[in-house]
Order: sequence, then C-alpha cells, then structure tokens
Amino acid sequence: MRIIAGTLKSRRLVTPDFEGLRPTSDRLRETLFNVVAQRIPGANVLDGFAGTGALGIEAISRGAAHVTFVDDDRRAVALIGENVRRCSVAERCVIIRGRLIEVSPRLEMAPFDLILLDPPYAASDAGERGPRERAAEDDDLVGVLKTAATLLTDDGLVVLEHARRRDVPESAGELVRTRSLTSGDSVLAFYRHRARQPDSRNDRSNETAHAQ
Repeated sequence: MRIIAGTLKSRRLVTPDFEGLRPTSDRLRETLFNVVAQRIPGANVLDGFAGTGALGIEAISRGAAHVTFVDDDRRAVALIGENVRRCSVAERCVIIRGRLIEVSPRLEMAPFDLILLDPPYAASDAGERGPRERAAEDDDLVGVLKTAATLLTDDGLVVLEHARRRDVPESAGELVRTRSLTSGDSVLAFYRHRARQPDSRNDRSNETAHAQ
C-alpha cells in the first residue's frame, strides 16, 4: 500500500497483520482523490474510520492542512500512529481512539471541510444478515451520517465508502446524497448539506459515475 500523489508520493505504508481491517485499495483511493482534488489544498479533514490512516495521509500528501483520525480499534490506532511517523506528518494530524458518534463532541478541530467514512464492510454490508441485523446496521449508519452532518462546514463534503450490494440512505439528518461512484465491488457515496446547492461538476446532484 502506497501514497499515490503529492509530497509523499510512492511512500509505502504499513499494512495490517490482523483480521477485521480492510484498507481502501490504491485504485479506489486514487478515484476518490481525483474527484475531490479541488477540495484538498488547505482543507481540514476528518478520517472517521481511519483503519491504516491511508486516506488521511493521502489527503495530507495532497495539501490538506490538518487531518483528524478516528478509529475505535486499538490496533488500528497503533497502525495509524506508525504510518504517521513513517511519513513524518505528526504535526499535521491528531489520532483519537473511539467510535465516531461517541467522540464527536470532543473533536476540537471541527467543523471539517471533508469527512471520509469507510466503515468496515462487515458493519455496512447487508450480506446474508437477517432483517433485524440489517435494520440495526441501517440505524447505525444513519447515526454516523447524522453525526457527520454536525461536524461538517456549510459547504463541506462527506464521502462514504460501502459495498456495492449494500444500499445506503439517500438522506440522513441534514445530509443528502448527491452522487454515487462505483468501482468494482465498492461504491463511493457523496453527501452534502441539503440546504446547499452543488457548486461544481464534481458535486452534480443525482449523478452516477462508474470508474473504469
């Protein structure tokens, strides 16, 4: 796993040696950052299910001013710390252990210009789960998006990665989905405050794109 572009281009990151962590692929990460490229320079970013820290470090490499990493797995938090040290970007980030919904009141860098959410597919993919399990996971995902809305600047953007076979809400709280982009088995869903109108081609409402 490597940083794709920017000042840290080609820097290799440590990958997890434990189960339960599914890093965003290099290909999907490149697709994501191609879409949000104009938003990155000088941005205040939240990596809400940080895992390896690859998304947030990629943002720093491309010019983000600061990244807040959040993850509730102590092993992931240690891994993020190692990757941050390897890339010498500790002064441009903070790492917080905990569930996003629970730690949101103490995120001192809020509000954020860009919020990146990559919850574990085991928690965001309906798969073979029964109706009760799927309903509980739907509620949890809606809760995460509602929390993200409270942490977002007025013209900010939330990007949610999820499994292709998993349906995600068209809206949650003050957020409305404006775009979906499919790449292989994964989908990037883009959300903005419902009161805001799209301000660029990258944020056109009801647009669906497919990565090649």
